[in-house]
Amino acid sequence: MKTYSKKLTSIILILLMISLQVTIIYAAQSNTNSYLTLKLGSRGSEVSRLQYTLNNKGFSPGPIDGIYGPRTRWAVINFQKACKITVDGIAGKQTQAYLYSTADSLVTSRGNSSYSTDLYWLSRIIHAEAEAEPYEGKLAVGNVVLNRVSSKEFPNTVKGVIFEYFQGIPQFSPVAEGTIYNTPSQASVQAAKDALRGAKPVGSCTYFFNPDKSAGKWIVQNKTYVKRIGNHVFYK
Repeated sequence: MKTYSKKLTSIILILLMISLQVTIIYAAQSNTNSYLTLKLGSRGSEVSRLQYTLNNKGFSPGPIDGIYGPRTRWAVINFQKACKITVDGIAGKQTQAYLYSTADSLVTSRGNSSYSTDLYWLSRIIHAEAEAEPYEGKLAVGNVVLNRVSSKEFPNTVKGVIFEYFQGIPQFSPVAEGTIYNTPSQASVQAAKDALRGAKPVGSCTYFFNPDKSAGKWIVQNKTYVKRIGNHVFYK
């Protein structure tokens, strides 16, 4: 009887492992199918994401400007050589699968209701605050929100941070204006995902504002300037 139980347990474990492998393969194929082929002359948020990720991995593509120029092409070539995959200077499905593989696996492992809620609200605040900003600027807004979540000075959830009030005034203007409820663009959703994966273009910053729309006196007087991205300045 004990021998039979051991055999049955072994069979169940083998079946579970096979099932898990099939799931992982299917997920990888689904992610790969979502990649757009990017090459010399391509433009847009997907190119910005490519440039940002290449830069984070030590393959400098030049400015993160959403333009697939010669420097970005050489960064892709160097990445392809390092990974020992087809070297053609084109960021196709294989190249992007290698480039984003670690990040995509993190999303799969965190696929729970808490992550979904964070993604829902983070993508909306990014879109409301930085719809017209470059991809790095979108990431930076997500970076700031998540830094606040991690700080003891702010609420400990993404939604809590976004809807925080101080002396009856929302900390984020899109809450007061109602634009927080607008449907985010694909670029904003992607920026939210990358921010949740750990992208930190503005490091430990917890404040930002548009100096063309606000003086930001309290921030300027009490916080340390870090950098400017697009129309926003970021402070820690």
